[in-house]
Amino acid sequence: MTEVDDLLRLENQLCFAMVTAARNVLSVYRPILEPLGLTHPQYLVMLALWERAPRSLGDLAEALALEPASASPLVKRLEKDGLVERVRSDEDERRLEISLTDAGRALRARAVDVPSQVMRRVGLDLKGVTALREALGPFNSSLRS
Repeated sequence: MTEVDDLLRLENQLCFAMVTAARNVLSVYRPILEPLGLTHPQYLVMLALWERAPRSLGDLAEALALEPASASPLVKRLEKDGLVERVRSDEDERRLEISLTDAGRALRARAVDVPSQVMRRVGLDLKGVTALREALGPFNSSLRS
């Protein structure tokens, strides 16, 4: 087998490794988030809002590396579930601000253990998770611009 053939092996493809890892990560999170009533994308929205709220849809989408059109259905579902509310900005009524409800703020206390449960499931400690995340950082940031 030549070097070119080796480069074209499925097991040597970065894209295959990343897609497989993403699928596996989602399967780890699913049973952990289910008791909270959240999907993984909804969990990411809540994390962003727990860091800072209120946020505009555009700001939230940017923080999540999504298009606003992709973030909007997530926010609407969370609003339907009573975790967030969309309110017109006092400064610019064309802008919707997404805020946490009391239930959304309370859910944070139940979600505090999610990261440690994930680490146990994948067999990594905080140092290992940090190293893995940092290894992906340059790859992700180079494609964001």
